[in-house]
Amino acid sequence: MTASVSHMPTPRPRLDAPARDPAFFKRVFWLGLALVMLWPLGVATEFRLWVLWEPENRQVTAQFLSTFWPLIYSAEFMDMVVRETWRTVAMATAGVTLALVLAIPLSLMATRVLSLSALSGRMDRWPAVLRWLVRATLIVLRSIPELIWALVFVRVVGLGPTAGVLAIALTYGGMLGKVYAEILESGESHATQTLMRNGSGRLQAFVYALLPSHAAELASYTVYRWECAIRSSVVLGFVGAGGLGQQLDNSMKMFNGGEVATMLLVFITLVALADRVSAWLRKALA
Repeated sequence: MTASVSHMPTPRPRLDAPARDPAFFKRVFWLGLALVMLWPLGVATEFRLWVLWEPENRQVTAQFLSTFWPLIYSAEFMDMVVRETWRTVAMATAGVTLALVLAIPLSLMATRVLSLSALSGRMDRWPAVLRWLVRATLIVLRSIPELIWALVFVRVVGLGPTAGVLAIALTYGGMLGKVYAEILESGESHATQTLMRNGSGRLQAFVYALLPSHAAELASYTVYRWECAIRSSVVLGFVGAGGLGQQLDNSMKMFNGGEVATMLLVFITLVALADRVSAWLRKALA
């Protein structure tokens, strides 16, 4: 009679957790290397955060902040703030609109996917030169900050929102054109090339094949840039481009902390509202 042998499960070897992170020394090495590389940058920029806690600097900071109270909210002052806030939003919106007029055609000329000569593989010489010139133009436009453009236009057209609108239009035109071209080239291009190989024009291929697949991403980035333009329009006011920023600069020069604090709160509210509108539009377009 054969004795039955019970089949017990074979015990697995116990895998104890390591007492130390296996990548600990590697992480410490890369962190130390990053700090070593950042140290010369801190020296070059004279970055000394600890000076904020020196007694005399703390006293100056406290005196400056104490002027922010009480807030100024008289009817005449608030009427001016509302008017300049609306002018700031109008400046940003008009600037982005002009930037779109500039960016859309430049981005289409800079997009390789829409080149008829590139369908065979290598782009012809003159279309390649034109594409290079367009991309160089976009680099120049976005390389010059809107603050510099505003200083130039203030001397050309005088003080006021016109200088801010033109400054935003040029800088943001370069930004939008560059990003639009990269978005259009990053996706699937088979449908676009098929249309052009079958006799379609570049604009038709863009409208019926390339744009539908990238519309949400393009619109989302445009709305984001509009939100950034609102913040930029306030900064441009400090060089005479009008809007809420110019009034803020005037109040700071007059050491009127109550007016400054009120306008800062209004500006924070404006940016928060722009952020919510931007998020809602991006969600709706997605």
